[in-house]
Amino acid sequence: MNSIKIKEIFESIQGEGPYVGYKQLFIRFCNCNLKCNYCDTDFLAEENYLEYTPCDLAQIVNKHRTIHSVSLTGGEPLLSVEFLKDFLPMVNSKVYLETNATLADKLLEIKTFIDIISADIKLESASGIKNSYKFHDEFFKNCSGVETFAKIVFNEKISDEEIQQCCSLGNKYGIELILQPEMIEDNMSVSSQFAQKTLNLFLDKYKNVRLIPQVHKFLNVR
Repeated sequence: MNSIKIKEIFESIQGEGPYVGYKQLFIRFCNCNLKCNYCDTDFLAEENYLEYTPCDLAQIVNKHRTIHSVSLTGGEPLLSVEFLKDFLPMVNSKVYLETNATLADKLLEIKTFIDIISADIKLESASGIKNSYKFHDEFFKNCSGVETFAKIVFNEKISDEEIQQCCSLGNKYGIELILQPEMIEDNMSVSSQFAQKTLNLFLDKYKNVRLIPQVHKFLNVR
């Protein structure tokens, strides 16, 4: 039977990107194909998860009637694409996919069911992930036709080359870039001055850029 391990399901306020402040139902998938330095999610733990069939999970989701959308998060939800192909057609709400933007072919398998894509651009200086640009390039190409924005977690090590690569992706695919300062617990790892300086460096190369920290950390919500 097609079933999946889910780390947690909870209602909360979206704290990142242009949909900040909207009420969502978060479904946190286990497992990821990357291991970023700043990741704050214990998604690899083998305990404290529940297992669902597509029908069981859809019934739970569709009971939440006051949400803006369902956030598929993780971990990396696209690792569970076979499950999602059965689950998503039964979902009555908008579907908001949070992804590390490295699994372009898997996106195509469920693209028709996705309303909003929140896709990371992984900077080596912050995430420790090397050579991600080519994977992101292919991924954003496959996002065509779906509302998409890119989230960029950065710290004081961000380089001019990384800024140029991000702006090149933004310009090539016409996507909004959301700069998100890396957090240390509930505080930004960079000063407000550095964050504004980084925004200006991006804006010199590409105009569709915003600076939005993790607002849920300031609201003290999940």
